[in-house]
Amino acid sequence: MSLFEHVPHPRIKSRQAAPPMKVADHLPRSNAAAQFNSWLAVKITSGVGTMWCAYAFAVIALISLPDAIKAGRPAIISWIAQTFLQLVLLSIIIVGQNIQSASTDKRATDTYDDAEAVLHEALQIQQHLQAQDAAIEKILEHLGITVSTSGPGASPAP
Repeated sequence: MSLFEHVPHPRIKSRQAAPPMKVADHLPRSNAAAQFNSWLAVKITSGVGTMWCAYAFAVIALISLPDAIKAGRPAIISWIAQTFLQLVLLSIIIVGQNIQSASTDKRATDTYDDAEAVLHEALQIQQHLQAQDAAIEKILEHLGITVSTSGPGASPAP
């Protein structure tokens, strides 16, 4: 006869059934345009986030650098900001990062749910210990030993 029946939290089974969320799993599927746009933004962000792409952009940008140098410091600053950062990288990276952050949000929710399951398990352990305490008290009572429950560290009285 068992004094305690363990009831696992439902999150444990659902977590085992579903693998961790990936960026591709979080792409919108509401309509073809949104799906394509998100897919393309992630692909471009993944491609732009390589050193090979950085080298290619540098080569392309360097083609117009001599003209910017001839025009002076304001033209050089404008060349850096407009030619490379604003027109090529910034908007594409922002779209891809938004999609990646949505995946991060999903993982954060999963972590929260896992913590909730751990809390539930801790409460189950607590109930199990209470059931064991009650059984021990019955055994001690049967043996004629009284237990002082006045606080932590209480010991059986002879």
